[in-house]
Amino acid sequence: MITLDQVQLIRGGKRLLDNASVTLFPGHKVALVGANGVGKSSLLSLLKGEFGVDAGECRLPARWRQASVAQETPALSRSALDYVLDGDQQYRDLEQELHQAQADGDGRRIGHAHDAFEAYHGYQVPAKAAELLDGLGFDQPAQQRSVAEFSGGWRMRLNLARALLIPSDLLLLDEPTNHLDLDTLIWLEGWLKRYEGTLLLISHDRDFLDAVVNEVVHLDQQQLHHYNGNYSQFERVRAERQAQQQSQYEKQERERAHMQSYVDRFRAKASKARQAQSRLKALEKLTLSAPAHADSQFQMAFRPPASLPSPLIQLDQVQAGYGDHTVLAQISLNLVPGSRIGLLGRNGAGKSTLIKLLSRELAPQAGELLLAQGVSIGYFAQHQLEALRLDDTPLAHLQRLAPDAKEQELRNFLGGFGFAGDKALSPVRPFSGGEKARLVLALLVWQRPNLLLLDEPTNHLDLEMRHALTLALQGFDGAMVVVSHDRHLLRATCSEFYLVDQGQVAPFTGDLEDYHQWLLKPTASAEPRAEGKPSEDRKARKRAEAELRKLLSPLKKAQEKLDKKMAEADNLGEQIEQRLADTELYQDNRKAELTDLLRQQGDIQQQQESLELEWLDLQEQIEQLQAQHQES
Repeated sequence: MITLDQVQLIRGGKRLLDNASVTLFPGHKVALVGANGVGKSSLLSLLKGEFGVDAGECRLPARWRQASVAQETPALSRSALDYVLDGDQQYRDLEQELHQAQADGDGRRIGHAHDAFEAYHGYQVPAKAAELLDGLGFDQPAQQRSVAEFSGGWRMRLNLARALLIPSDLLLLDEPTNHLDLDTLIWLEGWLKRYEGTLLLISHDRDFLDAVVNEVVHLDQQQLHHYNGNYSQFERVRAERQAQQQSQYEKQERERAHMQSYVDRFRAKASKARQAQSRLKALEKLTLSAPAHADSQFQMAFRPPASLPSPLIQLDQVQAGYGDHTVLAQISLNLVPGSRIGLLGRNGAGKSTLIKLLSRELAPQAGELLLAQGVSIGYFAQHQLEALRLDDTPLAHLQRLAPDAKEQELRNFLGGFGFAGDKALSPVRPFSGGEKARLVLALLVWQRPNLLLLDEPTNHLDLEMRHALTLALQGFDGAMVVVSHDRHLLRATCSEFYLVDQGQVAPFTGDLEDYHQWLLKPTASAEPRAEGKPSEDRKARKRAEAELRKLLSPLKKAQEKLDKKMAEADNLGEQIEQRLADTELYQDNRKAELTDLLRQQGDIQQQQESLELEWLDLQEQIEQLQAQHQES
């Protein structure tokens, strides 16, 4: 088993772990989660033996074989298949010994080498490597192409294949789902479920974590907190603990405030001095619980678009491709406000081509594409990260879009995307991929689009930012088309799916589970039927749900505004109560001030009652709409 006992870990002058302990047992699948920069990747490096602890002990079984994904891939002329096989050094050594013995004609050596090669299942290794490559999206011709021919994302897949090929007792994976499309991610999920060793996994894909892991280790405030269950179970348990912790903190804060008030009032009075000193000592000894730590620094919301023409965009028998090569044909599609489309399809089928066509980055080869007057397109794709001006700051990027806006307004906006304080004034050049993606999203949101086109928007984003993006998309008023391997985002934000396959774009009448089954049947049509759930009923249900969300959206937004007003009123009421608790206020010379405070208190109470009634009325409307939806 893996044991970390009272470990202290310092990297780059930053303390990542302080007296942290955890035990992980053989064969368990564990997710390593926590905010960016807390030390998740450093912990994997520690387990790989790249450096030692600064204090405490880190123990692993001496004979455990480890596998992990290399971060660099040289531009080699070797084929993809040979490159993956090279990762299994023991296989290559046994293979070399057998070839050398055969070349030397040494029968005894040949026999020994053959037995060793057979014991290692060496004759099955190439087939296993080819199977891994196929699962990761490399067809037979691609497996024979040189490594140098592949882009960075595909080279990372080759490194992943090498890690999966090596026989291992401990598999360490740091964001393996980056650069994977949905069908490849589903394949990897299945492979890891069957893995028999110990798995330690870092990922920002909650559905992937839910499917693969059965334990979670949370890095928080330099400690390691162990939870049983998958990621969703971890979130629920942690939320309960945070609520309890916050309640305890608030209780102790009230006790502190009461004691401090007593001390402040009577410290100087001789008759009460002794009691005040006793209270003061108790106050100093009071052990406080820390307030519940809020991980998320992100506050993202789309502002209402300037206009919402309908339809926003129309495609009639459109053909799309590059040069003389046609990728998609006979595309007919209307996007109206409220359209929330997720694109499904195998890698290379043309999903990104369709997004580029809709964004007008790619001109139609044939057919008609019409944009309504007033369409404002918000287009996100990974190549836009490279278009950022590296020597400019986030604030400078936003000021180009809003030259007349006040700097504080822009800085407040950027703060919601994690660019608070000096970060808003830092050059973009050293930013991580996640930080650049957040900046591109911030620039997109500021422009108030009414048509969103998102091509893998969650790549490089951590769990908290993905959550913020999901919530923001749920409240978006315009139309949306998204390509993503993040199933939680697709499930939470899309009301319908379209399948891009064999040069065609057609409605997909199933859900993501049906799509998984469709992937297992290469000859299946784009219209799966879930047993007992006719496709037309499902499509009608999804439309009804989309309509319900549209009706509920203004009511819930109104409730959110009332929540803020009620919080402000509660805060003002507490301030008045604190002032009324002052005994000196009740002296004759302060009667006018007391009268005014009592009047203010009455006004606040009336305002609170009015706001609560208004909130309850909205809630009743929401419940009525939900009930009507269930009945229909």
